[in-house]
Amino acid sequence: MCGIVGAVSQRNVVPILIDGLSRLEYRGYDSAGVAVINGGIRRVRSVGRVADMQGKATEQGLQGLIGIGHTRWATHGGVTETNAHPHISRDTIAVVHNGIIENYAEQRRRLEALGYDFESQTDTEVIAHLVHYHYAECGDLFGATRRTVAELVGAFAIGVVALDAPGTLTCARVGCPLLIGLGDGENFIASDVSAVLSSTRRVIYLDEGDVAELTRDRVTIVDAAGQRVERPVHVSDVSLASMELGPYSHFMQKEIHEQPRALTDTIEPVVVGEGFDPVLFGAGAEEIFQNINSVLILAAGTSYYAGLTAKYWIEAIAAVPTAVEIASEFRYRESVPDPSRLVVTISQSGETLDTMEALKHAKLLGQLQTLSICNVQESAIPRASRLVYYTRAGAEIGVASTKAFTTQLAALFTLAVTLARVRGRLAPEKESGYIDALRHLPGSVQHALNLEPQVAEWARVFAPRHHALFLGRGIHYPIALEGALKLKEISYIHAEAYPAGELKHGPLALVDSDMPVVVIAPNDMLLEKVKSNMQEVHARGGELFVFADLDSHFAESEGVHVIRTPRHVGILSPIVHAIPVQMLAYHTALHKGTDVDKPRNLAKSVTVE
Repeated sequence: MCGIVGAVSQRNVVPILIDGLSRLEYRGYDSAGVAVINGGIRRVRSVGRVADMQGKATEQGLQGLIGIGHTRWATHGGVTETNAHPHISRDTIAVVHNGIIENYAEQRRRLEALGYDFESQTDTEVIAHLVHYHYAECGDLFGATRRTVAELVGAFAIGVVALDAPGTLTCARVGCPLLIGLGDGENFIASDVSAVLSSTRRVIYLDEGDVAELTRDRVTIVDAAGQRVERPVHVSDVSLASMELGPYSHFMQKEIHEQPRALTDTIEPVVVGEGFDPVLFGAGAEEIFQNINSVLILAAGTSYYAGLTAKYWIEAIAAVPTAVEIASEFRYRESVPDPSRLVVTISQSGETLDTMEALKHAKLLGQLQTLSICNVQESAIPRASRLVYYTRAGAEIGVASTKAFTTQLAALFTLAVTLARVRGRLAPEKESGYIDALRHLPGSVQHALNLEPQVAEWARVFAPRHHALFLGRGIHYPIALEGALKLKEISYIHAEAYPAGELKHGPLALVDSDMPVVVIAPNDMLLEKVKSNMQEVHARGGELFVFADLDSHFAESEGVHVIRTPRHVGILSPIVHAIPVQMLAYHTALHKGTDVDKPRNLAKSVTVE
């Protein structure tokens, strides 16, 4: 959600800024802009895509050796050019900003009393005027940025340039991701490593509260206490090729088809290494896993559904009581803390603000045994956790999560079995069976991907509909939830999911010939129950679309359509059944002509509440 890029160099930075913003488009945005210093602060902004803003910059011959850029997802104020970043104070300070300033109204009143005029409805303009105010007092951009950060309340990342300091770029990180890229005679800032990969792979991940000053040949960082610090330099292994579409039409399509490889990479430490060894989760994991008495999973969106699936695995395999909570709700209620609880956070980006704040709240309550399941190394949530298991999905660009979800499930299954092993509940032959199941999982997923032509035909039926119902039972109910979410996200068709047994307790009233009903129906112990629920739908004129296993005995008939996934893969069945519901959403969106990778109103990285 929103993206920042900045550069100070010996070459024209405008192409660098625009390339970086283009690579941040996946995060979600509705306007874009850049500002450079070149005889004054020159700024170009545009509502719409980065390409629109780029056209304006080209027309105006925009160039400079230092600058900042931004893609905005509207929070304070509507989608207008006036509200787009960068924001400028008195023609001398330019600022870009991600996040939310919670005390902006108070600061705005103060600044208005000091004679500052506001042109926009944004909270960002407060930052620009505050930096100007402090810069006028101290004459030092780094000092002015530090003073400004100390007066702001909220979660934010900022980048700042000043007309009177044409070789200096400052930035700060409080609650929102920001990194520094180290080049040769040039340095960069960005929300995401993808934005700087064209120029450098050497990056510094700023810690919470850090404020930094960049010149072409120097980087200075101070921490939240104002002490100068050295942060480690990392060499990113993210591939530029992973950020390109290749032969695919959309990133979502590409990422759906990358799942066999993503799963192979994620489970490799288990199937190639020492099995379900607690060391996979970090130093001290064995002792922590032995001594916990319950698990609390905190997550949002798709990651929350991964957590719901994990609850079934952890309780069935490891016999550890497990609760799953929506991260944004957890910290706003009175809960009963338990120091012996393992708190598991799940986040694709590792920067999801709701989840990060929930983790902080859990730790404040004395729950210090923490584990992060995350796809992005060195991101905020893993750094704030004692233990971590990195999924290896690679860069996920499409807003609607696909390979991040299935690799999270693989990681959570690994957690469940590892807990069982550490706690003496895993016989050697059972562990071998689970390893064998994981080994065959990528192949089963590939078989499910081969069903795409059949799923695409179903999508023709779904595209003109306005509503859809998804049903599942047991461990497949969260997959029904995920299927409904995917359809909503990218096709804008209203969809709901229910445990199939709940039909007669209300949702059955919605069923008619215009309401397609998708059923997740694997060949497991609940299959006969699911068949009974399907009869309830069929008897009321509902049209059924059933994802069944190859070895389940379903026959197609009028109003009952069946696609058979591979033979039932047992306990890992939810991962395989996630594939066809992803493809159904994708192809339905294609038929509707929606923006598959950048659905309206949504963002990939949610860094505001």
